[in-house]
Amino acid sequence: MNLASFLTTTATAQGDRIALRLGEKHTSYRELDQASGRVAGLLSERGVAPGDRVGVMLGNTPEFAAVYYGVLRAGAVVVPMNPLLKGREIAFYLSDSQARVLFVAQPFAAQARGGAIGTDTQVVEVGPAFLTGLVEHPIVDAVVDRNGSDTAVILYTSGTTGRPKGAELTHDNLAGNAEVTAETLLKLTPDDVIFGGLPLFHAFGQTVTLITAVRVGASVTMLPRFDPAAALATMAAHGVTIFVGVPTMYTALVAAFPGSGFDASRVRVCVSGGAALPVEILHSFEKAYECPILEGYGLSETSPVASFNHPDAVRKPGSIGTPIAGVRMRVQDDDGRPVSDGQVGEIAIAGPNIMKGYWQRPDATASAIVDGWFRTGDMGRVDADGHYFIVDRKKDMIIRGGYNIYPREIEEVLYEHPGVAEAAVIGVPDPSLGEEVAAVVALKPGATDSPEQIRDFVKQQVAAYKYPRTVHVVDALPKGPTGKIVKRDIVLPTEASRA
Repeated sequence: MNLASFLTTTATAQGDRIALRLGEKHTSYRELDQASGRVAGLLSERGVAPGDRVGVMLGNTPEFAAVYYGVLRAGAVVVPMNPLLKGREIAFYLSDSQARVLFVAQPFAAQARGGAIGTDTQVVEVGPAFLTGLVEHPIVDAVVDRNGSDTAVILYTSGTTGRPKGAELTHDNLAGNAEVTAETLLKLTPDDVIFGGLPLFHAFGQTVTLITAVRVGASVTMLPRFDPAAALATMAAHGVTIFVGVPTMYTALVAAFPGSGFDASRVRVCVSGGAALPVEILHSFEKAYECPILEGYGLSETSPVASFNHPDAVRKPGSIGTPIAGVRMRVQDDDGRPVSDGQVGEIAIAGPNIMKGYWQRPDATASAIVDGWFRTGDMGRVDADGHYFIVDRKKDMIIRGGYNIYPREIEEVLYEHPGVAEAAVIGVPDPSLGEEVAAVVALKPGATDSPEQIRDFVKQQVAAYKYPRTVHVVDALPKGPTGKIVKRDIVLPTEASRA
């Protein structure tokens, strides 16, 4: 079983159908298949063998899909990376995964080279130049045989206790999750057009838009950077039938609807995930666009879809729905014992969508997967009808506009600042993004650094969505008996000490 067979099968059956759209340009399934074959040829020339890791640092363009399926076709493992990563982050991803090759879009090549020491860097010119450059490489028609349990993709994620961990998703994990999503949730057909505004380096966009579309031969219309006006124009021009987004996108579209003149009659279903969707936004969106939103839930470690408000069942606003086919969920206590309906506990998931484990981290894997149940770290409850509700997050992770941000990573950068003695990063409510990143720091004796200087120090070292928009300077951070900083006791100071 190789996930790349989805592409070769679809290209053989309906090669002339449009696979990808970007603006006025489109790529057919036959063209995508040939491009992926040449990427596989390039990797073969570079000595990449089945099981080797290959970094993919590309945005939402057809080149991402060509490289993604080319890597899989060669039997290698895809390591998706956010193009906004900075040198220190890139270096970690590549060294931890031991990637042999990195494909990076030209605008981000300088940052990539700074971190890609010892990794063969292939700069990708987005547009016709990419395909032209591939012509010099032979087409690999065959798809390398892999076992369903072999790793297909390593998605880096993290808790709050250390550096990012690579979730190993197998060919069976992703293929099965995409098939269930396409057949029972989206009820996808080759005539559907999916809005591709979610980052393809993320599990949500990767599985629910790209892989599901390729599985059935539907089209994906790409938008490299989300903007509500551009999204509505793209949806109208390309006849989008399925919109996949995160809550911040729905909030922006609600605000953009008045006066837009957008005809939503072709959009038959909308999907929300990545963070909790406020019920008020759900109702406002459905009233404006007259299209139902199906909210779901999942994590990188679950390929990602675990539960959903199914299209042929009762929807409950505020609920993440019920488990998808083949997946089991339960709410349990700290000892792993199921709790009664209505009681709050940690959500645990079991099924064919659960990752193989964390790349080269057996201890982390053993802590996360106990007796076949993946412990999500999310607190929730289930009602008598089997609908699940997220109550809170057990982890300190911040979700800003659908992106996961891990405080420990930002705190480590803050501690590198010569004037910072103590630091804590927390999420604060934000009306448009859901949460915003805030840092609270205490300075070393004699240090006179301003909040703006500290903020800019972090900004230079992490991706743009991660740095704290506000920095608060305090005399000292609250601590518990052991000297550990107690975040729940942090009281944000007045505007006077805020950047």
